[in-house]
Amino acid sequence: MACIYHGYQSRLDAANRRDDCRETTTSVPTLPTLAQEYFDELKLNIPGRFTVAVITSMFFDEHTRLFNGNVLNTSKAVVLPLDAQMSRIIIFCKKHGLFPSVKAGGYGTGGWAINGDIVIDLSQIQDIDIEPPQLGGGYTSLRDTASSMSKGKAPVGEPHEDTAEQAAGNDPVPIAWFYSKASTAIASFLHGPPLPLDESGEQPRRMLFHPSLTIDGPGSSTLPSAALITTTTTSERESGSGTLTSGGSSSRSPWSAFATNSAGSSHSPISDCGPWNVAPTPVSSRVTAWGEDVALSSHPLLAGEGDVPPHLTRPVPPHTHAYVSFGAGVKQKEVDSFTAANPLGDSNVPYHVPFSAHPVGASVMLLGGFGFLSRLHGLSIDSLVEAEVVLADGRITIVSEKEYPGESYFRDLWWGLRGSGTALCIATRYKARAYPVPVVFAGNLIYRFHRATAPSLLRHFRDCVKGAPRELYANVLLTAGPADQDSLVVIQMCYVGPKEQGLEYLQALSSWTGERCLLNEVHEKTFLSQQDSVAQVLRGKRGNQWFIRSALISSLPDEVINKTVLEFADTPVGCTWLFELAGGAIIDYEETCVAKAQREAAFTIAALHQWEMGIDDPRCVTSAEEWLRETIKPVASGGAFPSFLGRHEVPARVAASFGENWERLVALKKQYDPTGLFRNTFWPLDKDGAEIDPSEHEPPEVVFP
Repeated sequence: MACIYHGYQSRLDAANRRDDCRETTTSVPTLPTLAQEYFDELKLNIPGRFTVAVITSMFFDEHTRLFNGNVLNTSKAVVLPLDAQMSRIIIFCKKHGLFPSVKAGGYGTGGWAINGDIVIDLSQIQDIDIEPPQLGGGYTSLRDTASSMSKGKAPVGEPHEDTAEQAAGNDPVPIAWFYSKASTAIASFLHGPPLPLDESGEQPRRMLFHPSLTIDGPGSSTLPSAALITTTTTSERESGSGTLTSGGSSSRSPWSAFATNSAGSSHSPISDCGPWNVAPTPVSSRVTAWGEDVALSSHPLLAGEGDVPPHLTRPVPPHTHAYVSFGAGVKQKEVDSFTAANPLGDSNVPYHVPFSAHPVGASVMLLGGFGFLSRLHGLSIDSLVEAEVVLADGRITIVSEKEYPGESYFRDLWWGLRGSGTALCIATRYKARAYPVPVVFAGNLIYRFHRATAPSLLRHFRDCVKGAPRELYANVLLTAGPADQDSLVVIQMCYVGPKEQGLEYLQALSSWTGERCLLNEVHEKTFLSQQDSVAQVLRGKRGNQWFIRSALISSLPDEVINKTVLEFADTPVGCTWLFELAGGAIIDYEETCVAKAQREAAFTIAALHQWEMGIDDPRCVTSAEEWLRETIKPVASGGAFPSFLGRHEVPARVAASFGENWERLVALKKQYDPTGLFRNTFWPLDKDGAEIDPSEHEPPEVVFP
């Protein structure tokens, strides 16, 4: 089944329609439309089961828009299949020497999704289901399960529309990209007036607009709030680390790190961080004491009046794991919403697949997927047990951790699928393990960024998370701007478990006294709510220009921290640099094409840069490249996880993401895609195995005069 959207208008018109940019002049290629006879043949190739529609270019553009606004669409047609019978589209492309690209509903910052002659938009493959393990631990194979289109199923538990965010833009935005409700405390902090004058002398960031552009309306980023925050003179003193030893036990009492301050008086960072920052309320308190997590307060266990049931933080899940099947067109948030709304048994315990944080698409099941559950359960690819795929020759098959009779041919494909799948085939459905997550103790600690004290805070974070248990996820990020406002340092933690088990880690992390904590909103919440937290802090906007670089590092020495802070101090507005604690269960899985060196990394780091379409500042790209090349390279463990590969990646960096597995992967690509049909991906080699320049398989960008 499929809808075909056909049409081609000037990409100049499409570019000028980008969000806030109204007078951009662009240089775009002039391409012919898909020949009418080709279009007619494409329709004839999909009769009966397919709904075919020829519509205006406005809808054509709608189905080829990406989160990254600086990607110009040069495709000729869009096909929206409803199941794996889209294999006929592959056969059609091979017959006429056309190259497809696949759009699966995620960020699409690299732009490969719309660089093909024919865009295969998987957004209509929306089936989601969850099942308990069978006796003996098995599951129902996808080969024995029809898609939702034939079963009449529909996902439940969809996220509600965010009318505030929808009203802020002119274009419809997918519901699963809304994240402002992750924490109302964070939303109030980020969407209020600016902080009072910084007495340390740290200068706010400035935007550099291109002189030929006019920007209408407000910027994409909202401003930090200090409406309810009392400030004090900045202190630049350093404190003890509150180090945690191996296994998560503390080398001293978790309270001792902040028993007294330098003046000898009683000091608790939990209560000394301003009116927004209060200690998490005891579990025996009423429902309203659980913070402002709407999803948690509406949980079935909390319906009605009375105290919070004490078993909420200690529920007994009916199974150690479950199995979730979902179509390639769904976003992670839709899967998380479905499983949260459909718990197994009578315990009301939700099960979740170890995804990345929202909002991304289902393709992380093929490319890595690092998130809040990864240290406990591995990467997203490690939870994949089965996938329905379409090969380059048009065959439809199921590949899985099981080996079915007569299918040993696909054994290597199963190895390569988990880490490089988008370069080998097109996945249409997935089945993955999900794990019970009754509650998490999670949230953010927010500080002003000062180049004099930030190194101390980063060292404190590093020392606190040494030897942390697998249940603890933690990151620290530096975020620049918004324009003319303070930059911030944010520590995020997520302990997979109740408050009484995770509190000692909050106490250690929050014991740093070098700066005043502006906000501490760590408390118990649902995992579904926590999944939106990174996107909420990043304040990402659809239609902005995006640039991403990432790496994995073996250690985080003082020299790297010091140089990072100094370099970050000069980055443009919209730049975020992130250090995420890695390790844990990630190292347990080796039967995928992700190299062992990558799995053994201590931290994953990322430069996540976004800026308005009207800004032409080379530093938005060069600052990220220089940080990785000059500062991070000495401690890098090869390349990034494949899911972090971005635009303009050189072949050597792509190969480094697979380390010692690269040569085997190259041979596998030759075996399953000998003609290079799936070239509109991260894959850096042509059909003959020669390196190609990134520009040869990426769509063009806006070119400023």
